[in-house]
Amino acid sequence: MTLNLLSPLDGRYAETTAPLRDHFSEFAFLRDRVRVELNFLPALSKTGLVRPLSDSESAQIESIITDFSDADAEMILEHERKTRHDVKAIEYFIQNKLQGTTLEDLIPWIHFGLTSEDTNSLGQAISLNESRDKVIMPELDNLISALSALAIRYRSTPMLARTHGQFAVPTTLGKEFAVYIARLKKTRDEIASHKFEAKLTGAVGNFNALQAAVPNINWISFSKGFVSSFGLEPNLLTTQILPYDNWVRYFDLVRLTNSILIDFAQDIWRYISDGYLKQAVVAGEVGSSTMPQKVNPIDFENAEGNLGVANSLFVHYAQKLTVSRLQRDLSDSTVRRTFGSALGHSLIGWTNFQRGLKRIAPDEEKLKAELNAHWEVVSEGAQTILRAAGKSDAYESLKEQTRGRVLTEADYKNWCNSIDVDDATRKKLKSLSPQSYIGLSVELTDKLIDQNK
Repeated sequence: MTLNLLSPLDGRYAETTAPLRDHFSEFAFLRDRVRVELNFLPALSKTGLVRPLSDSESAQIESIITDFSDADAEMILEHERKTRHDVKAIEYFIQNKLQGTTLEDLIPWIHFGLTSEDTNSLGQAISLNESRDKVIMPELDNLISALSALAIRYRSTPMLARTHGQFAVPTTLGKEFAVYIARLKKTRDEIASHKFEAKLTGAVGNFNALQAAVPNINWISFSKGFVSSFGLEPNLLTTQILPYDNWVRYFDLVRLTNSILIDFAQDIWRYISDGYLKQAVVAGEVGSSTMPQKVNPIDFENAEGNLGVANSLFVHYAQKLTVSRLQRDLSDSTVRRTFGSALGHSLIGWTNFQRGLKRIAPDEEKLKAELNAHWEVVSEGAQTILRAAGKSDAYESLKEQTRGRVLTEADYKNWCNSIDVDDATRKKLKSLSPQSYIGLSVELTDKLIDQNK
């Protein structure tokens, strides 16, 4: 039962993280490594080292991969309980599958000249690559699309900005959303274009066994072709393990994406707290066990928490996976099995963020009232207009009038009438208002959205 599972990824949040199971579960890791080992046989056959395979034999190999079942996975685990070695257990499983078939004579060629990390790095690179394409990218695109729709909808909705927590010159809600879209789009494009590395280089990275057994084959070329056949980037300079710098770069991109969203979640939380944003009231929901009036921003708070958990794992990957004792130690192996956890918490965060976005809308009356209550925020524009008119003391003059003060519309208009300027400059000054002083925020938002279409 899900109630008895240790991790919330497979319990409370099982439905959200389900798409990742096909890539990072124990079953998936076994299946993908079986796929690597079985594809190795036809690859050897193409070199002439192994006899040609008939069409039916190729189909038989393919069927073992495509029909890989829970029973097959259990069979491998039964072998592993005896061997205490996961890849050797996979080798024995394949031997059993080929015994009594026309492929039985190929049993000596299973895992020929390889080390476990050839199989493991390929299997995990496959899971990273395919989960990125099938799960991570679609969900990230959904999130950016949802943000883009809000940015367009509220592109011209003015609001007071805050710098250092203080009232600042106005902006628009849509433009503030657009800032985060632009940031996310950059990481999104880098995530999409990332090429995952894998290795097939032998026990310490020198092709020692393969070269000793069959020196007439170009094993460097073979390695490049075999790794590339999975849509991966070959790394030919390795120890027994693949240097994980390439994978860490990918995780760093996801971590940066999460950090951007944590920043955004905290801003939205503040907008809700300040009353700039309202949340939809859903019948039957409860915001507090004791305060019936409350509608809490739980989706953004959930997102922030899960993204933080994910990022703590990504930081550990950067610290741990870039370090290995000499040619190999096993401390990386258990860490690599948590990739699904880090991506799972990321996925939960992205999903909850989208859920929260569906429930927010600006309180336009609140925004308008606050703008009209703080005419001092147009002082930036006023002093710049005065500078353009040749007033050398423009900044100091406005500082004296506004610093630490709240100005009403009447205060500002009285000042405009009292200052010694020409009529054209006075007209410019009077044209300013907190609601209209939004610069090019609408144009900037439109430009971003048009670029992303």
